[in-house]
Amino acid sequence: NTGLGKEAVLQLAKHRPLQIFLAARTKSKGEAAVADVKKAVPSASVTYLRLDLCSFESISAAAQEVKSHSSRLDVLMNNAGIMATPFAESQEGYETQFGTNHMGHFLLTKELLPILLSTAKEEGSDVRIVNLTSEGHNLAPSQGIVFDAAKLKTYGPWARYGHSKLANILFTKELARRYPSITSIAVHPGLIHTELYDEVGILLRLGMKIVGPLFMATVPTGGLNQLWAAVGKKSEVASGNYYTPVGNLSGGNRFKLAHMSVLARELWDWTEKELTGKGYCNSVPDG
Repeated sequence: NTGLGKEAVLQLAKHRPLQIFLAARTKSKGEAAVADVKKAVPSASVTYLRLDLCSFESISAAAQEVKSHSSRLDVLMNNAGIMATPFAESQEGYETQFGTNHMGHFLLTKELLPILLSTAKEEGSDVRIVNLTSEGHNLAPSQGIVFDAAKLKTYGPWARYGHSKLANILFTKELARRYPSITSIAVHPGLIHTELYDEVGILLRLGMKIVGPLFMATVPTGGLNQLWAAVGKKSEVASGNYYTPVGNLSGGNRFKLAHMSVLARELWDWTEKELTGKGYCNSVPDG
């Protein structure tokens, strides 16, 4: 409802899609964002969708709301996230950055896969899933994904952030392998001054206020890569890959692709098992 997500909704609304769902945890903030978009684009068809990515119950309800109001879904943009926050646990017991940035988006995507896949079968369709990640994935622990919750707790906030952002890239890679009829892409928006920095340490926050304007891009510029991934020419967007701004293909810097493919499958299987064990994540056949 702020920053890059709101910017993406605004720009997409200008092209008059049939419907856009703008998701936010807080109703007042979500409705305010919708009002801002409609003020700029009076003809926009934008609906507030309540979504708390730290709550599996909220995620499942949000997905059901989308499916009950629309028979198709052409673009899913997994945009929300938190960065370098102090250690805490989500409602379901996961480290909050991993719980929000990976577990929450994974469940939302799986809950919406049936409608995404059915849309992909329609003639002339071009279904996209865009996952926002970051060059911060290079800060992840050297082993890659830390499946041991107690061990993950021993890492600092930036390493845990990198861990969650690496998970976004791995999720995208495996999503593309399992569901080739959908174009799935991970994107880094660039270094953008958004509300993500409100949660970092006070020294970094003060530093960003002083020197940030000198090297950080604006929100409209930051939204370009995810918009390109969502609506760019299909021939130029390779599913399962990671792109830096704008439309620059990258393999990621720290982990070899061969290793990532194995780790991507391991993360997918582990995540599905976790969600199934909590009564969520119905099976969706590959294809």
